[in-house]
Amino acid sequence: MALPDTSRRSRRRATLAAAAVAPLVLLAACGDDDDGGGGGAVELTLAHSYTETQPQHRCGAQIIADEVAAADADMTVEIFPASQLGADADRIASVVSGDVDIDIQGASALGAVYEPVAVVDAAYAFDDGEHLARFFDSEASDELVQSFADEAGVTTLGAWSAGARHFTANEPIRSPEDLDGLRMRFPNSPQFLMNAEALGADATEVAYEELFLALQQGTVDGQENPITNIDSSSLQEVQDYVSLSGHQANSNLVIIGGVWDEMTSAQQDVLQSAVDKAVEEVPGCVAEDEEKTLAEWEETGDMEIVDDVDVEAFRTQADTYLRENFNEEQLAVYEAIRGVAE
Repeated sequence: MALPDTSRRSRRRATLAAAAVAPLVLLAACGDDDDGGGGGAVELTLAHSYTETQPQHRCGAQIIADEVAAADADMTVEIFPASQLGADADRIASVVSGDVDIDIQGASALGAVYEPVAVVDAAYAFDDGEHLARFFDSEASDELVQSFADEAGVTTLGAWSAGARHFTANEPIRSPEDLDGLRMRFPNSPQFLMNAEALGADATEVAYEELFLALQQGTVDGQENPITNIDSSSLQEVQDYVSLSGHQANSNLVIIGGVWDEMTSAQQDVLQSAVDKAVEEVPGCVAEDEEKTLAEWEETGDMEIVDDVDVEAFRTQADTYLRENFNEEQLAVYEAIRGVAE
């Protein structure tokens, strides 16, 4: 996969970040500092919901912390993985309030504070992870990123795809018709529930932490997640088939709250560079983990891999539904995303 032009991304996002306003945060030491902030040591908290073995932590959060430490910029990043600082919906509120500095978060959860950003997680909005990277590395994303900053008072430092989401169940799912009669678990967010409708699924809301038990007890028949999440939750123990629908380029946005405006421009540059490094690394780590996991499932037979899914049927159905049901702002984001498809 071709790596994005990180120097261009740094310049473009630094410009956006400098223009962003964080109205919910009172700066304690803005003074007349010409260097972009109040200066002094900065201790940042970084939160996410992933385990320490998942690529979002190993190649994302940890690289950010390590790169910041190596830069010796009087700044540190302390990581709190596995939802230690709250579930997704709680953490975005904590970033807005300033209780958490940096969060690695899916776009659908961020829709709680700015609805249009959730469209990034719309079914088949992106053709693949490279398409997502291209969108966020282009001017096509500028309006979304700036509007998100203006509305919520948070700055987007980077974005990556943490792998495509696929269906699992105890029977193959090759077409939208195969979802008939199946109770499929989807996350409880408006965009995910809209995705379920768009794909033809009967959505059942179950907390991620309760998903294994729900599948084991038959409360739900199937679910959808990236390969790395399926493996980390050991869902292959309670599901027979993984159907490679690739219906969503599972997103992670790296966002920071009002502390950004308290940092010097040098510290901002260091943090932005660290995030850019993580944006480069995560997709490759995800791909390696997925390849290893699929090979293990194929060898052990723990999960039968269905690779002849009629993706075009799902894609066409989803596109029609979304265009008919998005509001004007959501549709504008969707069109911007599709506009940079190859």
